[in-house]
Amino acid sequence: MRHISRFLALWGYVVRAKRIAGIQRRRARCHLAQFYKDAWREAAGELGATFEELDVGLFKLSCDGVSIEVNNQYTTLDSAASGIALDKPLVHSMLRSHGLPIPDHVEFSLNNLKKAYQFLDRHRICVVKPADGTGGGSGVTTGVETRSQLIRAAARAAGYGSRLLIEEQLEGDMVRLLYLDGRLLDAVRRGSPTVVGDGKSRISQLVRSLNQKRLDSGYKIAKATVNCDIDMERTLARQALSWRSVPAKGRLVTLKTVVNDNMADENESVAGEISERLVATGRQAAELVGVRLAGIDVITPDIHRGLEETGGKIIEVNTSPGYHNHYFNRTGPCRVAVPILKACLDHARECHKDENSYVRV
Repeated sequence: MRHISRFLALWGYVVRAKRIAGIQRRRARCHLAQFYKDAWREAAGELGATFEELDVGLFKLSCDGVSIEVNNQYTTLDSAASGIALDKPLVHSMLRSHGLPIPDHVEFSLNNLKKAYQFLDRHRICVVKPADGTGGGSGVTTGVETRSQLIRAAARAAGYGSRLLIEEQLEGDMVRLLYLDGRLLDAVRRGSPTVVGDGKSRISQLVRSLNQKRLDSGYKIAKATVNCDIDMERTLARQALSWRSVPAKGRLVTLKTVVNDNMADENESVAGEISERLVATGRQAAELVGVRLAGIDVITPDIHRGLEETGGKIIEVNTSPGYHNHYFNRTGPCRVAVPILKACLDHARECHKDENSYVRV
């Protein structure tokens, strides 16, 4: 009976924790929609455009007889190219055929793991992710070192699609390069999400408190809550920790390797430092995929040199990239919604010469 009571108590804790996490994620999505509302309204004011909220996250902006709709960060600029960019193996193939550096990788499926097993045997540590249709780090697991970990990571990724990808895990800084029509708008070095031990709380408790702090601050210190998943489990394990560990007071614990859940002060703009060769490589990647507004993610050990010199790689070409990291980081805002809105309005004028033209996302 004692074992049953303990099991029921543990099960109740797990259920409550999941319910709290679900509530927190929903609140975070509302905060993110508010961020985009404020960013687009500010951009409209700078360009002399009118701003109208049609629904949560959906806005209409009008200027000089043309109107566009934007849905959070989704605009009219790259609807044709978005399907190509979402297909990660296809993008890797396109970039590699033009000599651009990409991570070693293999496509596989949950029903046939043989190629993934063979790939894992050749590499010390790997990343498993959906091969298409996702963004924001969804379904991505880092730190995969064993076959059992691979199976769990593949099962998680398969929740987002049947095509899966396993890649070598690279060392270095994660940098987002944001381009608009070949012009670099900003470059942000993105750190991993962390938490500081207090000597008495479990990591699960520290994460719950951190998430509450994020929510209480609106969207200014983070765009999302930290999701406890396999990537967190693997990242903690590499530090000899788990969700139940109690880190020493003052110890900085890296929670995840996937950076999408990080905080504003874990990012910094490096647009003024980054190598021109690195900028040129990212620009070429955007052009090859045919993307006007592109978030090019690279991993490099040295932003002051080109990828070919450092062994860095392009890991992602994103259409409709998020803006939050550019507004909130340690080095100050880069208000990227302004040039993006101008490009959208110009695009609307080109597509529709009539005064009453109306372009929908």
